[in-house]
Amino acid sequence: MQETNVMRLAELAAYQDGAVVSKTLLSKLTGTVTLFAFDKGQGLSEHTAPFDAMAQILDGEAEITVAGTPFQVRQGEMLIMPAHQPHALRAVTPFKMLLTMIRS
Repeated sequence: MQETNVMRLAELAAYQDGAVVSKTLLSKLTGTVTLFAFDKGQGLSEHTAPFDAMAQILDGEAEITVAGTPFQVRQGEMLIMPAHQPHALRAVTPFKMLLTMIRS
């Protein structure tokens, strides 16, 4: 059973020089919630996923490209990446993101 706690999301994953840090907060058959911390210039190369995903930017700024279209996404903003659409991301500044993937 999951423990009930109040947590400060941005403090659950620390930035590391030249690295991407990830921490899975929830993992169920129906989906996952993962916290990421990207150092400036770090990213994820283009890939696809079979499920919709929502990226919520908690700190900093990222460029997220979906199906060839780049989007500048900043703290307090979110972007939905549709299933089966190629997407990639790059840290414009160090940034933290909460990624929610729904598997249905």
